[in-house]
Amino acid sequence: MNMRDEPDFEESCEESLSGPFEDSESKPHHLELRAGGALLAIEASAGMRPVLIYAGPDISGITGEELALLATRQHAPGTPSIPLRGSLLNEIGTGISGPSGITGHREGQDWALDLRVVSTKMVNGKSIHVRCEDKKARIGTNHVFEIDASTGMLRSSTSVDNIGDAPFQIDWCAALCLPFDQRLERFLSFTGRWAQEFQIEEVALFNGSIVRENKSGRTSHDVFPGGILACRDTTEQSGLALGFHLAWSGNHKLRVDRHSDGRGFLQLGELLFPGELRLEAGERYQTPQLLSVWSQNGTNGIAQAFHRFFNDTVADPRTRNKPRPVHFNTWEAVYFDHDEDTLIELAKSAASVGAERFVLDDGWFGGRRNDATGLGDWWVSEDVFPNGLHQLVKTVRELGMEFGLWFEPEMVNPDSDLYRTHPDWVLGADSVEIVPFRGQLTLDLTKKEVVTYLFEKISKLVNEYGIDYIKWDMNRDTHHPGSEGKGAMHRQTMAVYGLLDRLREKHPALEIESCSSGGGRADYRILERTDRIWTSDNNDARERQIIQRGAAHFFPLRILGSHVGPRRCHITGRELPMAFRVGSAVFGSMGMELDLRDESEEDLAILKAGIALYKKHRHLIHEGSYLALPSAKGTNLVGCVARDKQEAFFSYAKLETDLATLPQRIHFAGLDPAKDYQLRMIWPETNPSISSPSIVDQADLQGKGVRISGAALVDFGVQPPLTFPDTCLFYHLRAFE
Repeated sequence: MNMRDEPDFEESCEESLSGPFEDSESKPHHLELRAGGALLAIEASAGMRPVLIYAGPDISGITGEELALLATRQHAPGTPSIPLRGSLLNEIGTGISGPSGITGHREGQDWALDLRVVSTKMVNGKSIHVRCEDKKARIGTNHVFEIDASTGMLRSSTSVDNIGDAPFQIDWCAALCLPFDQRLERFLSFTGRWAQEFQIEEVALFNGSIVRENKSGRTSHDVFPGGILACRDTTEQSGLALGFHLAWSGNHKLRVDRHSDGRGFLQLGELLFPGELRLEAGERYQTPQLLSVWSQNGTNGIAQAFHRFFNDTVADPRTRNKPRPVHFNTWEAVYFDHDEDTLIELAKSAASVGAERFVLDDGWFGGRRNDATGLGDWWVSEDVFPNGLHQLVKTVRELGMEFGLWFEPEMVNPDSDLYRTHPDWVLGADSVEIVPFRGQLTLDLTKKEVVTYLFEKISKLVNEYGIDYIKWDMNRDTHHPGSEGKGAMHRQTMAVYGLLDRLREKHPALEIESCSSGGGRADYRILERTDRIWTSDNNDARERQIIQRGAAHFFPLRILGSHVGPRRCHITGRELPMAFRVGSAVFGSMGMELDLRDESEEDLAILKAGIALYKKHRHLIHEGSYLALPSAKGTNLVGCVARDKQEAFFSYAKLETDLATLPQRIHFAGLDPAKDYQLRMIWPETNPSISSPSIVDQADLQGKGVRISGAALVDFGVQPPLTFPDTCLFYHLRAFE
């Protein structure tokens, strides 16, 4: 079995390594890669260990040789007699302190790997390829580095070849041991739980290791495969920062190490179960890709680089320029209580307030009347829909909306026809009991017959109903991903990719949303195959302000599903006004998930107006430069500024009461200080101030607005009106010619 994850990518790597080594052994051989404001410098001399001298913001006029000279280390008492420089993976054979980037063995032998450069090549001035081998251990590695010319995003990965005759067991292999600037003293980690995704947890200056491991079988709710390293004084808008993310949808490990010798290294890679990755002779393992980007403009620079990289490089061309449709999702309207007449009534109501896509959620198939039955039986329930979904789909289309359908293909309920017929089609470990989780089991997608079954069932429904959109869910962790006695999460994850690829190839117009109990599977590898992330199951508008701000550090607003929920959130029990629910949903891929029959005519009018406002400005929200700005405690200020700075759209949310008598002034950012702007408050539709006159009246903000210089809006700021909590204000700025 060949374990190549990305054959096209690796074949180009092999071809690039075929050329001769370009320099003599009389002096160190340095390779430099400059693009997008970033610089990579590698010392890779034949027969020596490769060393990553520098990776970070470009330094004008510097060479790799000069960087190596400036980084000269010397012997210190109590340390090895010669300075240890490490390598691209800091393998055990290098002797460098701290954890190795690769560990493995051949039946207990060949464990002290020491990889030496065999060849290097620069490919079209855009990427560096380094081939290394440990000829005694008979292991080879290919290291590939590429910097995106637009964003400075470094893409790096490692493949491992078994060039020996006997099997080699890989226990761990990072994409890279990435050295980072000693000034990066703060680690911003993204953690949380179900319904509380993308919460920021900060760890201050430390010596030692921070290790975060995830073995849930998905990116998880609590251990996002990425983070940000920042300086002590780095803010949203200024200072040095390093953002990183592992493009992988399965188990993973992240570690940040600060050594006692002052050096720091970052590692991310796939977390492997014991014995999971055994390379037979001639086989290869390809790590997931590590994405890394540096910013001199604070964490906003990180977010903007990730957003632009996604839009330019990752987003599917079919949807890249398509306005993101306003969703109506049926889940919080009807849950499992499906009825054709009710759903048609909801479709008409959704269309009347501006919905552009109608998504029928869980409960339409097999015996699925609750969450303990029916998963795996992917056919329309004859009990609920005796004539199929044809009338519902026809009505949705006549109303001018796309039709979407919910699936959870990777799971099965024991109470299902599929499981009763094929109880052997699930993952598990023979030695332990399966951990109960939502009454579900994980199907074994490493079995070809399972993938064939799923493909045929889903594809048949897509064809029959002309489905435009699939909400692809994954609602349980996979604790013991065993198949035929061996760990199988790597193969399972690759099989998910394969199934998605097959469906997209068969149905080129099909769009897919990645949902996993909310944001439990959100990464750039799954986004190569999907078009939207369901950010969280939590539709509480106050909670969503924080969740979406966290998620936007890595993912552009255009793919972050954000829905207007019911007045009373079923997760938090909190009741919130419609204007605030709408305001919290606009800065994302907007949708609705509520029973419109329960909303008052007044609230439906507010919802309709908010959707119209979103449609009017969604191009700016989705294509502008995103900014998360500092603001007073209990508030959230974010915005999007057009690339030419001619227009801007800011959201200011008041989440809590203040200690101060009046709220703190807000300072916009990203504007041209030399331009004058027309400043208007375009949401809510009525004056939100709890006393008058306020700045809303004095500056006619809900009318013609006021003309103010960009410099004043940024440096002096604007006094917001005094409002109740759970109020969202939208400010629109347009430059005067």
